[in-house]
Formats: sequence, C-alpha cells, structure tokens
Amino acid sequence: MFNNKAVAEYLEKVNNREPSFLPEVCIEVFFEKASAPKLQGTGNKERSDACGVSFKVEFDDTYTDEYSELIRSGEKINTLPIEYYKISWSSFDRDAVTSRSIPIKSVLIDSTSSKYQNGSDIYISRIIKNDLDDSEKVKLSQAYRKMKDSFSEDDAVKVINNKIDGKSNVQGDHLRISVDLGSQNAWESSLMTYLGDIPFHQIGKGYQCIIKTNLALAHKKAKEASLLLIEEPENHLSHSKLNHLLKSIVDNSADKQVIISTHSSFVANKLGLENLILLNDHKVTKFTDLSKDTFDFFKKLPGYQTLRLLLCRRAVLVEGDSDELIFQKAYMDKNLGSLPIEHGIDVISVKLTFKRFLEIAKKINKSVAVITDNDGNHDEKIIKKYRDYHDSLHIKIFSDNRNHLNTLEPQFVDANKNNLIELCKALSLDIGKFNTAELLSEKLQTQKTSWALNVFESKITFNYPQYITNAVEWCNER
Repeated sequence: MFNNKAVAEYLEKVNNREPSFLPEVCIEVFFEKASAPKLQGTGNKERSDACGVSFKVEFDDTYTDEYSELIRSGEKINTLPIEYYKISWSSFDRDAVTSRSIPIKSVLIDSTSSKYQNGSDIYISRIIKNDLDDSEKVKLSQAYRKMKDSFSEDDAVKVINNKIDGKSNVQGDHLRISVDLGSQNAWESSLMTYLGDIPFHQIGKGYQCIIKTNLALAHKKAKEASLLLIEEPENHLSHSKLNHLLKSIVDNSADKQVIISTHSSFVANKLGLENLILLNDHKVTKFTDLSKDTFDFFKKLPGYQTLRLLLCRRAVLVEGDSDELIFQKAYMDKNLGSLPIEHGIDVISVKLTFKRFLEIAKKINKSVAVITDNDGNHDEKIIKKYRDYHDSLHIKIFSDNRNHLNTLEPQFVDANKNNLIELCKALSLDIGKFNTAELLSEKLQTQKTSWALNVFESKITFNYPQYITNAVEWCNER
C-alpha cells in the first residue's frame, strides 16, 4: 500500500546516510458531525475540527532500538522494513477505536469476484448463507445429510465400494467413496446454484454480476449498512444489462450513501454528474466545483468523454474527424506505426467545446493538447480565447498562425505543395483538375472526412502542418 515514490526516496536517503523518515500510510474518513459526534476532534492531517477516523500504517516506537541498530550496521536496505511497523485506528479526538465502535457500517460489493470450488461459487454461497436464519440453515443441512445417506445406501454404490475395498488390500478400515460428511456445513461448498436449469458458473459473467450485486444489496449486512462500496459494476455487462443493474442499485439504496469506482462514462452519467469525483495526479475535483456553464454543458451532453480525459496518460483534443485522422497519421509516421492510444494518449473529438474540457484538465493537472483551426483570425480565436492556458505546464495549444490558412485543408495542402502529384494520387483525384494548391484546398473542403481517411489509410509518408508536428513532438515527450 505504500507509495512507490515515497519508498524510493526513503531508500535512497537511508542508504546514502542522509536524514530520512520512514514512509507511512494514513487514510482519513470524514463523517458529518451529526452522524458521529463521539469521533469529533482535530486529530487529522488538516487539523480541522471534524468528525472521523484515521487508519495508519506507521513505525512502531517499540522497535526504536532495533531500527537504530539496523541503521548503524551499515547494511544496505533494499526494501521497506515493514517488520517494524504497526497498524492503528483512532478517532479525530485521538482515542483508539475498533471497526465495531465506528457508527458508520459499510459493505463492499465486488461482483467481479469469481472463485470457484467444486463448481460452486463461494461468493454467492456466502451471500445466501448470510441471509438464512439459523432454523433455515439447520433444515438445509438436514436435507443435505439425507441426500448423502441415500447416496451411500444406493445398491450401485455398494457394489462399487465392495470392488474398491477388495482391491485396496488395506488392513482394518474399509476404503470407500462417499459424499463429504466431515463438516456440519458441508453443503456450502457442495451445493451448486442454478439459474433456471443452468449452473451459476455457466450463465455468463454479465448475469453473474447482476445476481451477485442484487443478492449482496438484499442480504442483512447490506440492509444494516449505511455505506455501500461497489467495485466497477460495468464489468462484463452490455449497456442494457448495465442499465438494469444501475436501476437496482438506485432502487435498493435510497437511504444509503453509495460509493462506486468506475471507468465507465455510462455509469457516471446514469448515477448523476453532480456526484462524480475525479482523481488524477494527487488532485481531486468534483463536477460541482466547475463553473455552472461547464457543469450544465456536461450534464446535457450525451456520451460525454470526461472519463476518457481522466483515464489516459495524455489527451489530445481535436475539433472533428478529419483533425483526428490526420493527427493520428502524423503520430504513426513518427512512432513506427503505433497509434497514440497504444502509448496512453487519447485523441478526443470535442467539436468546439475545448474550454469545457480544459477547465477539468486544469483542476486535475491532466496533460492536454489542443489542436484547433485559427478560422482566419489567430489573435482572436487562439491568443485571446486561450489566454488563461498559454502559461500552463500541463495544457498546450497548437494552431497555425497564418490567417490565410484558416482550416486544416489548406494547411495540409500547403505542407505538401511541392508534391501535389503524390497527394492527388493518394486522394484518388485528377492532378489535371487540381494542379494548384488553391484548387486542391477548395476540393478537400468539400470532402471533409473522406480525404483525411484516404490520407490515414495511405502508405505514403506526407508532410504535415508545423503545428501538428509540434503536437506530435509534445506527445513524445516522456
């Protein structure tokens, strides 16, 4: 659980005999004051008066002498000496607490778990077991024992056991086959769950996710919990099945707080943008922290790409399909045929909504490039429009500063004006009709995406506008 950078910094310093501090893990959970007044205090990293608990993995002072001896020995330390650590829980009023003394009860639902034992899904068996009354468990065990007894008394089984015992030649006890009689609750690992006539482990991952989540939401522990933690509900599900599952989550958790981890824009959209928390590079922001115009924009925009922006290593925002195709082709030419996404760089077409995405990128320190036309007015469309981002370390704006080359088509033709024959050949155009840069530019502006697709699929290496080349170089910076 330790941060790799913190561990590397510690190891470097301690082995160079520099002053060093052992890394620690501290997880703090804040509650509303009304829900946990006994946990109120200032014992948190913010030193604020709040209610909550701290979970710490830290150096145990009782090992001070042993650790000091390790340091004095001069032995090189290659890994964090976790044998000298302790784990502690405390409230913000600095009193020790246990998980039972925390008034907020939680349950974790991880529908991706798929461990099997003898064909029976342990996870779903455990859920069913936890939701049964003691009398129901006894009845189920009795029914299972009767089934085992009838198995042993079957004539065919008796004949087989006699044959096995005769061949075993073991003195004393007899060797035989039977059903497990060794534990009181053997039914938990022996009985198989069915959906209709199909064994649970064969019904498909999507149905398994839905059933596991619904059962987990319905059993007693979830009903008693005030906090539900759900791990990636989108796994293995189509949009329609996922929609069904999300409705179940919403319907069964009206009086609870639900925290869902997801990489699906569909999940985030269905559960409400106002609840979305974005995490990146130690930065945290909520959609409600954005300007009202930007929040309303993403709320209305179907199929928004916010999570794509968050999850990639770097993002390149373009205006439309032709810009996306030409940039990707330029990137491939410089990177041995590899697409940007193969290096963690997502190219996202955002129409004319660059600044909406840049507002998010600025808050979470996401590295983002903008590739845009100057529309014949570079000062107004680029310099003034993006003045808040020109000095940013994370955000770069790339555009052609020549006003007479106002869109991608004339810019691309200009970059290849000394080789119009090859360009026309790649675009399946008659060089006799389009033998000047002006004529070819006009033609491409009537074709839009189709000409860019021809360039993308061509085996020819083209020249690209300088601003696109600059954007590729920015992407290749590591």
